[in-house]
Amino acid sequence: MIKDTLMEIGGVGLYGVISVLLFFTVFGLAMYRVFRLRRPFLQDMGALPLAEDNPSNPVTTEARHE
Repeated sequence: MIKDTLMEIGGVGLYGVISVLLFFTVFGLAMYRVFRLRRPFLQDMGALPLAEDNPSNPVTTEARHE
């Protein structure tokens, strides 16, 4: 039944090609962005979960809970 339905839709093969091209475009852009990241930025982001709260941060604990 699905095969018959797809056969009646004109140009259905084009959707597969567009999907693959869209996937590889997004994947390629993500890889490009990942490889452009600098080591100091990655080290700072990696240490962020372990960092203590910065007392010079203007956001107080009361403001965070609101």
